[in-house]
Amino acid sequence: MREGNGGGGMRGAVCLLAVLPVLAADGLVTNGTTGKPQGGATVTLYGITPGAGPEPLASVKSGADGAWKIDKPFQGRGFIQTAFDGVTYNHMLQPGAPMAGIQLSVFNVSAKKGAEITISNHMLLLEPQGDKLAVRESYFFSNAGKVTWNDAANGTLRFVVGREPLGRVEVNATAPQGMPIKRVAEKGRGKGEMKVDFPIKPGETRIDLAYTLPYASPSRFQTRFLLPATQAMIAVPNGVSLKGAGIKDEGKEPTTQASIFRVDAQALDLVMEGTGDLAGPGGGEEAASKGPEIEQIKARPYDKLAVLLGLAFAILACGFALLFRREARK
Repeated sequence: MREGNGGGGMRGAVCLLAVLPVLAADGLVTNGTTGKPQGGATVTLYGITPGAGPEPLASVKSGADGAWKIDKPFQGRGFIQTAFDGVTYNHMLQPGAPMAGIQLSVFNVSAKKGAEITISNHMLLLEPQGDKLAVRESYFFSNAGKVTWNDAANGTLRFVVGREPLGRVEVNATAPQGMPIKRVAEKGRGKGEMKVDFPIKPGETRIDLAYTLPYASPSRFQTRFLLPATQAMIAVPNGVSLKGAGIKDEGKEPTTQASIFRVDAQALDLVMEGTGDLAGPGGGEEAASKGPEIEQIKARPYDKLAVLLGLAFAILACGFALLFRREARK
């Protein structure tokens, strides 16, 4: 009898679990520009399956009061994407994180670049190897305002490739608190000009470029900067010289012995001589053990990498230090 009663209790517990309601994801969408609840935004729940990528699970519209609710079972990793006025905003979800009361933010959009939007840093790494010059560029946009800049017609990033690249220009763009995603570099209006359509949201946005040019030492490197930056720098590996008007030699980065140049002009016509890379003398394992890690990004197909590169400069008390790292391959 005891065994029979115990079995009935277990079946009752199973039945009770079966009728428990599925916990819903819910929250509020707020317009960061107006500070008011935002109705009519599309809220989509995505699940992330290893090897398969994001998969949309359910989608709803926020109400007039900004409230939204998704009645969909969810376990594991994922994110909520909110679409408003042609721009999407992602909110990452971690396993075990609360699914109730999730606060989502969107912003009004303008095709006109606001005064609060600047390029705080523009970094270039030039690596001549053999008959090819690998060029890596990183643009860091700072949007201190409360409006998203999205100019699909003209692009938010416009740049010049000095000569016809060997292959396509690869682009990786990272929104504030977002993941790097691929974008397409399209032809711009002027000769040699290209553009990238990517919204510049409030916060910091980073856009990375990678392309390869033909090279023969000595060689001219010509370019124009269509968007002024607060600070623009060029780095070349040890063993490579760079001369011309519009740049100022700031010395060597101590770990890799890379030469660092400050850019003081909007157009450059430089002479480059020699070959080298950051994995050469002064940039190998021994150097890495003595200072900040700097990993070389070889010229290779970009679609094999989840993130192309990280390139940043820090101003030290007695000079400049270059930090160039590759993100983990996904």
